[in-house]
Amino acid sequence: MDHYEKAGYLTSDFKMFHIRDTKKKEFDFHYHDFNKILIFIEGDVTYCIEGCSYQLMPYDIVFVKAGEVHRPVINSDIYERIIIYVSPDFIDSYTTKDYDLNRCFKKAQAESSKVLRMHSFHLSKLHDAMDALERSFQDSDYASSLHQQVLFLEFMIQLNRATLHDHIDYVSDNASNPKILSILDYINTHLSEDLSIDTLAEHFFISKYYLMHTFKNETGYTIGNYLTTKRLIHARDLIQNGMPITEACFASGFKNYSSFSRAYKKYFKKAPRE
Repeated sequence: MDHYEKAGYLTSDFKMFHIRDTKKKEFDFHYHDFNKILIFIEGDVTYCIEGCSYQLMPYDIVFVKAGEVHRPVINSDIYERIIIYVSPDFIDSYTTKDYDLNRCFKKAQAESSKVLRMHSFHLSKLHDAMDALERSFQDSDYASSLHQQVLFLEFMIQLNRATLHDHIDYVSDNASNPKILSILDYINTHLSEDLSIDTLAEHFFISKYYLMHTFKNETGYTIGNYLTTKRLIHARDLIQNGMPITEACFASGFKNYSSFSRAYKKYFKKAPRE
């Protein structure tokens, strides 16, 4: 069975990386505990997120929410990008009746697209904010950490403002089988229910063998592994929000605590109580 690991760690409110690979690399499917914003710069890259794939163009902006399984497929030696990791709790703290810095992620969800394409990105305030934020990571002057946080907030404000403008597009995905997208959506909204392969096949009026084969071909992972990963991430979030561990186990769709505990330790490298 395929196994998809959590990748990367975030011990601060946000991080920024500018990475340029000059030799073709392969990336496995993985997920993060934090939100991810990727600004694509150069290369031939198809980005796969939750069963959808997007052919990227320079300065496309990719949104990956915490827990979403994804990977880039690299078709060239060059792959340059800027990556920003953002703590969900940190960004949630900047939500009032007047603004919500999570709006860019919510807008992407509403548009059923994970990729924002801006026209004339180089001339935008967002580009300037991105450059200033990147330079701040080399700054050691007085109150540099505070200044960096101010610049990060400026970047997020400009990113959210960009989603309100007319000179942007949300890129259509290249998923070849819309039914798989429906199945993915159904799984994510019914995690606490019986989601056996037989149940899914019956619900979507397809054979279970066709379902298993097509799901694997379209997404790169098996139904069982995808479902287990999503249930574990959901259980972890419930526990972190104060739900008792046993209650979180069953609320996430696990049938017994012992199998839940073993799976949790395997994926998160620690027991649920930790």
